[in-house]
Amino acid sequence: MAANARLDIAAMLQPFAADAVLRDNGAVFRGRAEIKGLFEEAVVPVKAIFTPDTVRREDDQVVVEGPAHGDFKGSPIRFTYRFTLEDDAIKALEITA
Repeated sequence: MAANARLDIAAMLQPFAADAVLRDNGAVFRGRAEIKGLFEEAVVPVKAIFTPDTVRREDDQVVVEGPAHGDFKGSPIRFTYRFTLEDDAIKALEITA
């Protein structure tokens, strides 16, 4: 979250496993290269900053909710991030609005 606040792509990628899968409102990004592309195309240009306000565990996932602000239509938009962790890395992330 701190890396996102700085729009630091390298730091945002660091916690992801090499073979991580990110699902963003239906679109699927596999591996760090595709996830990096998402950050470069859809996060940094619109300065999308996610500010979590709730965190909870659901089964084997960490669920984080909160608004994202930025230079995009509808800002702020409330998002839910569902993290699946493995060996201290993000194995999967599902983002829904």
